[in-house]
Parts: sequence; structure tokens; C-alpha cells
Amino acid sequence: MDLHGKKGLVVGVANAQSIAYGCAEIFRARGAELAVTYLNAKAEPYVRPLAEKLEAPIIMPCDVSVPGELEAVFARIQAEWGKLDFLLHAIAYAPKADLHGRVVDCSQEGFNTAMDVSCHSFIRMAHLAEPLMPHGGCLLTVTFYGSEKVVADYNIMGPVKAALESSVRYMAAELGPQKIRVHALSPGPLKTRAASGIDHFDELLERARARTPEHLLVSIEDVGNLAAFLASDAAASLTGNVEYIDAGYHILD
Repeated sequence: MDLHGKKGLVVGVANAQSIAYGCAEIFRARGAELAVTYLNAKAEPYVRPLAEKLEAPIIMPCDVSVPGELEAVFARIQAEWGKLDFLLHAIAYAPKADLHGRVVDCSQEGFNTAMDVSCHSFIRMAHLAEPLMPHGGCLLTVTFYGSEKVVADYNIMGPVKAALESSVRYMAAELGPQKIRVHALSPGPLKTRAASGIDHFDELLERARARTPEHLLVSIEDVGNLAAFLASDAAASLTGNVEYIDAGYHILD
């Protein structure tokens, strides 16, 4: 899991409890140099100190719904580094009314927004990263078991994450000849800021704890350890997978 000499982009840090930050800490501990983004000016005071703790030389705003912001991040990486070895896409969003409602009641606007931010933005990142990975690389995103099975209160994010996982497989096939590997990380429920927007999330956590074979919840560090392995040369033969970090949550009916 040695990442010395590798440069990575982490998108999705909101605070110290974010999956993205848990991964970023492990990436940095393993030797990687990181670029870190924050959502907007409101989020910057929470994210910038964390990025500085990671000694990130590139710290930039990146709201994928704002035209040009994602492209500006990759332009800076091109200018300062000239390459990218891996990236982590750990962002998802759906309007509250659509997230808390039934799938059959989801508005077209809400569905389009959820798909754009949570899924298509990863495709956009892959498109921008490809020229910066002439010798190969690794693209990582974050999903959840609610993409495969109905999980109470996960609602519209289930179909959206299913689309994200399918995109992972197609991009892995398309980018394989360039030795660019693509994976989705699938953690069990974690108490993060993003997850707290899910209705009755505390109940979902307790159901998950009861469901796992060892009756435990995973941590952001657990996710980071697997992410670092996948970004490393040790995982060169792996691509196109949904990688579970869920204490066995997904194996039981």
C-alpha cells in the first residue's frame, strides 16, 4: 500500500467525519501528495484546516453543479503536477423533498439533480483525469448496498447509486487498455454529514449493526485502508469492482 510518489485528488471532504477525509488521511499516511476540494465558501472554513493538516498543495472549491469549477481543478492539477495517479469521488446529493419521499413521487428535477451530482460528475472526472493518467491510474467512487436491495429510507439514492455502479463497470472496460482502473467503494452505514440527510438514519445504523455477522459498524479509516490498497500498485490486477467494506452487511438476506 505504498503511495510515495503518487498524486491524488480527493473530492468530498466536508469535515473530519467524512468518508473522503478518512480516505485522505490514509492516502497521506501512505505517502501520497493530495489535492483537496471543498464545496463552497461556507464549507471552506471546515475543510481548509483539514487539507492543510494533510499538507495538500492544492486546495480549491469544487461544486460540480457550478459550470467550470471541476474543470478548473483539473487545469490546476495539469499546471502544477502534470499528472494524476488516482482520485476519489465521494459526493452525492438529492433535494431533501425527493430524498425523503417515495421513488414513485420523485420529481424530474430532483432525479436529474441527484443523477448529475452523484453519478454523472464521476463520469466527468474520469473524462478529465484520463489525459493525466498516460501510465495508468485509479478512479474511486463511493456507493451503498441500497443500490442492489431495497433499504428502508434510502429512497431515490438507490436507483442513483445503481447507475453509478453500472458506470463503474463500463468505464473500467473502456479505460482498461490505458491501465486506468475503476472501483466503487461500498461501506456499510456510517455516521457522516451526508448520510445524516437520510430520513431515520439512526434507525438505519442500528439495523445495520444488528445485521452484520460481527454486530459492528465500520469506520472511515476502514474505508481508507481499502481505498489506499486499490490506489496502490499492489491492486494493479483489479478493476471494475464494487468493493464492500461493511462487516459482512451485504452477505445476509
